[in-house]
Order: sequence, then C-alpha cells, then structure tokens
Amino acid sequence: MRLHREAVVVDTHCDTLMKFLRQPQGVPPARRLGEKADRGHIDLPRMIEGGVTCQTFAVYTGWRAFVPEATLVALQMVDKFYSEIEANEGIVAVTSHDEIIDAKKKGLVCGLLSLEGAEPLMGEIALLRVFYRLGVRMLSFAWNYRTPFADGLGAKRAESKLPELGVQALEEMERLGMIFDVSHLADTVFWDVADVMKEPFIASHSNCRAVCDHPRNLTDDMIQALADHGGVMGMNFAPAFVDKDKATVEKMVDHVDHIVGLVGPDHVGLGSDFDGIGSTPEGLEDVSKMPNMTRVMVSRGYSDEDILKILGGNHLRVFKQVIG
Repeated sequence: MRLHREAVVVDTHCDTLMKFLRQPQGVPPARRLGEKADRGHIDLPRMIEGGVTCQTFAVYTGWRAFVPEATLVALQMVDKFYSEIEANEGIVAVTSHDEIIDAKKKGLVCGLLSLEGAEPLMGEIALLRVFYRLGVRMLSFAWNYRTPFADGLGAKRAESKLPELGVQALEEMERLGMIFDVSHLADTVFWDVADVMKEPFIASHSNCRAVCDHPRNLTDDMIQALADHGGVMGMNFAPAFVDKDKATVEKMVDHVDHIVGLVGPDHVGLGSDFDGIGSTPEGLEDVSKMPNMTRVMVSRGYSDEDILKILGGNHLRVFKQVIG
C-alpha cells in the first residue's frame, strides 16, 4: 500500500460517464460521481480508496450510433463530466501531464476526457478541433464498426487501411496534441496506423492475444510495433479478455508478465474498462480493489521502479510527449 499510494495511478479507460446520464425510464437510476454506490465500479469515494490519481472517462455513444444523435449524446456526456466534477471537491478536470502531477501533489483525483469512437465527429475534422477545445485529449476512430475515419474490428470483411480522412485526422491530432487509441480497431487498420503515425499511440484497454485469444487483444507483433512507437497498453479487466476459464487478478498480471517479457516494462499500464464490463476478475471487483494489482506485482518480484511505471508512469510519459 505504501508503494501504491506513492504512485501516480493512471487508468486510461472507463465507461462511467454513461452511468451518470439519466437512464431510460429511470431504471436503474443515474449514479452520481460523489456518492459511493453499491453497484457499478467507479465513483469518487471508491477512486480515493483505490488510490487512483488520473481516470480517463470515455465518451461512448453506442454501437451503430445514429448521427447526429451521437454528437448530441457526446456533448451531453462532456457536460455531465464537467458538472459532476464541479459538484465535488477532491477531483479536478485535466488536459495536460503537468496538471495531473499537480493534482497528485495536492492529493486530488483528476479526470481526463476521451472519445471512444469517432461517430460524434460526423466525418468532420472541424469537430475534432471542437472536442479538443472542450478538453478531449484522447480519441479512437471506431468502436467496433465503420466510421468515416476507420473500420473497427467488427468490420470483419473490410481488411481495410485508413481512408484519406483518417490519415488527415491523425495529422491534425498530432498537430493539436491528442493521443490516438488503437483499441477496437480492425487489425489491418492497426498496421496502417503504425505505418502512418510518428508520435506514440496507445491501446487504452487491450490485453495480449497470446495469453487470451480474443480479437480485442493485441498480437505479439502488434505489441512490438506499439512499443517501437513508444506506446503503452492499458490492461483491460473484462474477464473474456483476461482468461477463457476464470479471470482473477493473478491472471490479469499474467498479461503484464507477457508484455514485460516481450518488450520490457515501459509499455504496459492500466485501462480497466470499469463500468463498461458486465463482470470483473476476482480481486478486481471495482476501482477500490486496484491496489491488488500492486500486491500481485510485488509478490512476483517486480522492482518498485517498474511497478511505478506500470501503475501510471508509462502513460504519463506518453501524455507528456503528446498532450504536453
């Protein structure tokens, strides 16, 4: 716990914002950031308990989202992000590496915005700039299906590369200082991104296909390519991505072990997918249990330095380089 409290713990993906919106017919009722709930995975009291410093909150507008409904829902979620933070002491919104470090020094939790899927952009790079001005600092071009920017992994027959619009958007993201997220992309698009990108990119919530054979996980070749770009993988707690039989915190760290053995300790972090998954590994039931990741890594002989990198230092390196 001493080591965990010392760390700047960074989680690059959760779907909690959609749980704060009014639910259809009020069942279940919308949750609040400042109230500890007996359901779901993330709220401010449990983030404090789990020692999380920086939580990336995804703006996710749904599968096969209707345009412009996706843009409307995304803006509602951005508004909810800021209104919930403003209503609670102990948490601040951040858009840069230095703001995260400052929050840690002040003993505060902080929240960063990402777009999971480019449906809200309506095929317009101008809207990419608008969402940047609203504080979004991370973007994936697709959830599982096709957008004007790229194909998700659900577009199985596409075998596509980035369209010209996708290449232009990547160039604009590099100019602005936005982190590109390859989680959910079709394999062929991943490889095109690796060819086109100059800056580091991340897989915000993906594991290792060699450890658990699931299409949302990355192959060893992909992990090597991501590492060659200086990128980081955020470990996803979805049981189906962890182990085919029984997912536990120990099995979760097996993925960490695999990445470290393949490319070293500088390219792995946390990306829980909390509130976007129906169940969790044993020992990672919600964000308050995050110290169990540290406990298992300590038990396996990881050095303090490497644990601090995995808990957040690696993501912070990418944040500093890309978003400033």
